[in-house]
Amino acid sequence: MHIKGEIMTTPVLTFFNNKGGVGKTSLIYHLAWMYASLRKRIVIIDLDPQANLTAAFLDEDKIEAIWNQQNIGSTIYQCVKPLTSVGDIAEPILQNIATDLYLLPGDVNLSGFEDALSAEWPNSMGDNNLYRPMRILSSFWQVMQMAAHKVQADLILVDIGPNLGAINRSVLVATDYVTIPLGADLFSLQGLKNLGPTLKNWKSLWHKRLENWNSTAEKSSFPEFKLPKGKMETIGYLCQQHGVRLDRPVKAYDKWVQRIPEVYREFVLYETLSEKIRQEDDPYCLATIKHYRSLIPMAQEHRKPIFNLTSADGAIGSHANAVQDAKKDFKQLAGKIAEKIGIQL
Repeated sequence: MHIKGEIMTTPVLTFFNNKGGVGKTSLIYHLAWMYASLRKRIVIIDLDPQANLTAAFLDEDKIEAIWNQQNIGSTIYQCVKPLTSVGDIAEPILQNIATDLYLLPGDVNLSGFEDALSAEWPNSMGDNNLYRPMRILSSFWQVMQMAAHKVQADLILVDIGPNLGAINRSVLVATDYVTIPLGADLFSLQGLKNLGPTLKNWKSLWHKRLENWNSTAEKSSFPEFKLPKGKMETIGYLCQQHGVRLDRPVKAYDKWVQRIPEVYREFVLYETLSEKIRQEDDPYCLATIKHYRSLIPMAQEHRKPIFNLTSADGAIGSHANAVQDAKKDFKQLAGKIAEKIGIQL
C-alpha cells in the first residue's frame, strides 16, 4: 500500500539521545498518556530493539504471544520484514491501549533489519533502480504514516535506542521534530556533542538522496510514492533532575547541568551564546523531569502513568500530592511541546 497523495501526513516526534539511562522511555510513556487524556489521538511506535516502551504498555504474556505468532504487521519489524525478501511493507496492526492511545509494538528482531538499511544507503545515490533502496530507507516512515492514517492520529511519538546506527538514521529521516532527554553528567554532555553534528549530517545526506530521486526518470513511474522530508527540527531538551546521592553532592550535578545551554547551542543549533544563561532560564529547556522515586515502581506495577495512580493503588498522603504534581508537570510539558510543533490542545 502506498501513502496516497491526498492524505495529510501526521507529524512525527522522536525522543533521542545516543546516551542511554536518561529516562527517555518513561518520559514518552507519560507524555503519550497525557496527550490521550487531553483528547489528542496518539500512535506510539517502539523502534528500540530492546522494546522497553512496549513492555511498559503491554504485559509479558501479551508481548510473548505477539512475538511468537509473528503475524505480518503485528510489530514494527513484522511490517518491514517483507522488504528483506521480495515482499512490500505490511499494514501495521495496532494495539489499542486506551481511548486515543495506540501502540505499534517493538520487536527484538528489529536489529536484523539494520543490515538491509546499511546496504541500501549507498545504493540510494545511484543513477537508476532507486525505488527499492528509497522504499527500504523510508520504510519506517511509510509504516508510521499508515498507522496514523488508520486511526486518524494527531501525533506519532517514537522511541529509539541510544546509538547512531542505521536503524536510528532511518527513524530520524522519518522525523519532523526531535527532543533530546539529558542526564546531568559528563556522558550526557558528550552525547550531545556527538548528536548535533550527526543530525546535521544525516539531514543533509537525506536531502541529497531526495534531490537524486526527484531528478530521475524513475520517479514518474511511481507517482503515489511519497517520501519523508527529513525535517529533523530539534525543538529542545529535557533535563533529568538529579537523585540526591550521598556520594555525589548537588554541586557536581549543578556543574554539568549549567553547561547544557552552551553545549546545546554550539553543537545542536550552531549558535554561540552571547551571555551565560542558567539551565532553568533556558528557553530550549522544555522541562526538568522530576524523580518521582517510589511512585515509579507503584505506577509500573499497576500499568498506568504516575498521574493516574489513586488511593486504591496505594497513592496516599504525600504520594497523593506527588501524583497531582506529576499531573501538573506533564500537562505543562505536553502543552509546551504541542506549542512548538503547532498542535492545538
